[in-house]
Amino acid sequence: MSYQITIKNSGKTFSANSDETVLEAAMRQGIHLPYGCKNGACGSCKGKVESGCVSHGDHNEKALSGEEALNSMALFCCAKAESDLVIDVREVEAHGDVVIKKIPCRVASLNRVTDDVVIVKLQLPATEKFQFVAGQYIEFLLKDKRRAYSIASAPHEEGPLELHIRHMPGGAFTDFVFGSSESGTMMKEKDILRFEGPLGSFFLREDSNKPIIFIASGTGFAPIKGIVEHIRHQGISRPIKLYWGGRRPKDFYHHELCQTWAKEIPGFEYIPVVSDALPEDQWNGRTGFVHAAAMQDNPDMSGFQVYACGAPIVVESAKNDFVAKCGLPSDEFYADAFTSAADLAKKTPA
Repeated sequence: MSYQITIKNSGKTFSANSDETVLEAAMRQGIHLPYGCKNGACGSCKGKVESGCVSHGDHNEKALSGEEALNSMALFCCAKAESDLVIDVREVEAHGDVVIKKIPCRVASLNRVTDDVVIVKLQLPATEKFQFVAGQYIEFLLKDKRRAYSIASAPHEEGPLELHIRHMPGGAFTDFVFGSSESGTMMKEKDILRFEGPLGSFFLREDSNKPIIFIASGTGFAPIKGIVEHIRHQGISRPIKLYWGGRRPKDFYHHELCQTWAKEIPGFEYIPVVSDALPEDQWNGRTGFVHAAAMQDNPDMSGFQVYACGAPIVVESAKNDFVAKCGLPSDEFYADAFTSAADLAKKTPA
């Protein structure tokens, strides 16, 4: 059975089969809705069902609470239509050259920049044209699972795609990357992998001239790196503040690059924030929660755009506090929450 779905603000319509999610149906027909994890864990695809009924798949309660569901909110990445629908959701600007596809790649290099972060570069076939927007991600296609990682490269850069991968002990894929899997195997140069992409709606809204606040936690720096390099390449002139949160100073694995940006990009500020500094770190910079540092510096965010990436708790705290306490318009908060396999396992049954 097929149902008609209408987007309230634009009046656009598309059809959805009963066995596919609203997001899948939209993507299939070239309708661009916001999304991140596609697994009901991050909340990026949240919107309201103005009329009609949906059935929800399993999802993380932090992404959609029971109270929100009762108030007709829905996660369109795991909601399936049970009737014709009218939905209220923010559409995403289309990028005509961007096509999602499956591509083989070769591991070009592995560079461990901290104890638990490795920068992986992937070489694509010479005949393969891979277009993406700075900030998007790819999903590795493994035997029985997928693993998503943001692209740290900018689209104009030639050469391999760059990913920043943090070790999640016990994680099947990252144990393989870091050589700590039970099988004893580890990722090495020249390995062949496959991925699907580009995916996601975390990218710079270039139709705005508002000042930007970037919030990065850990390897949430990766897509922001791609966006900043794109800004520099395009000569985009907007005031920018980058807040990068880490447990220890050593977590700022591209500290010197950020300092270079601050010198070379007009209006760019870099604020690293350490949450768990030890005496031997001899850290004299900012401490505490990274989003709290941004609030201290910018108590009025009513005229800003915010782009936040990293651990779900950081992204969620930033959105809630920026909107409630700093006056940030909720539709000017763009996020990519790095949901792990463990996060996806914490789903609330439908």
